[in-house]
Amino acid sequence: MSATSAEVRMLDAGYQREACSLLYHAYRHEPTFAYLLEATRSGFDSRVRATVRELVNQHFAEELPAIGVLINERLLGIALIAPPQRCLGLGESWSWQLRMLLGIGLRCTRRYLDYHAAVQTGLPPGPFHRLPLLGIHPEFQGQHLGAQLLQAVHAWCAEDDSSQGVVLDTGNPQYLAFYRRLGYQEIGAVAVGSIIQYLLLHAHSPVPAKARA
Repeated sequence: MSATSAEVRMLDAGYQREACSLLYHAYRHEPTFAYLLEATRSGFDSRVRATVRELVNQHFAEELPAIGVLINERLLGIALIAPPQRCLGLGESWSWQLRMLLGIGLRCTRRYLDYHAAVQTGLPPGPFHRLPLLGIHPEFQGQHLGAQLLQAVHAWCAEDDSSQGVVLDTGNPQYLAFYRRLGYQEIGAVAVGSIIQYLLLHAHSPVPAKARA
């Protein structure tokens, strides 16, 4: 399978289960999740599953957009998108916090909320699209699917005249070169425990109305 045979399209809530499985595999070895969810303590995989599940379910429950890359109808990559006017207010959602407490415990929930708040504080002012979760299944990385997915995300987000660009964060420095090749610039960093979380921006100019017609 290759990127040339991949299809990129918008996803609805019917993809929730596949999205949870894919993102679990994409994030279980990420340094940020390892710190937030205490990888050295037993039950780590369960906490990763619970965190991803609650984030994905909250995203689709709020009817926020998601773009996926598929090959032969199998979901291999996904980007959850939070438009400028609809950023996830996890700190204000008591029902989400309660589900997280039940799924991962008090300490890890506090770590996740602290991480979320630190990233929010480090972002530049202005209307930007956010990518709260983004991943390609590890078995299919290195096949240019990530670039294809993000290029589709950039094109979709640029159709919003009010948006100044797309921002994301990563605690994995190995991804920085990949993001730079796609036009991202580092705009800051925040400390998440022992992890440095890099903040990146892909700026764009709004697509003229005639071009979208």
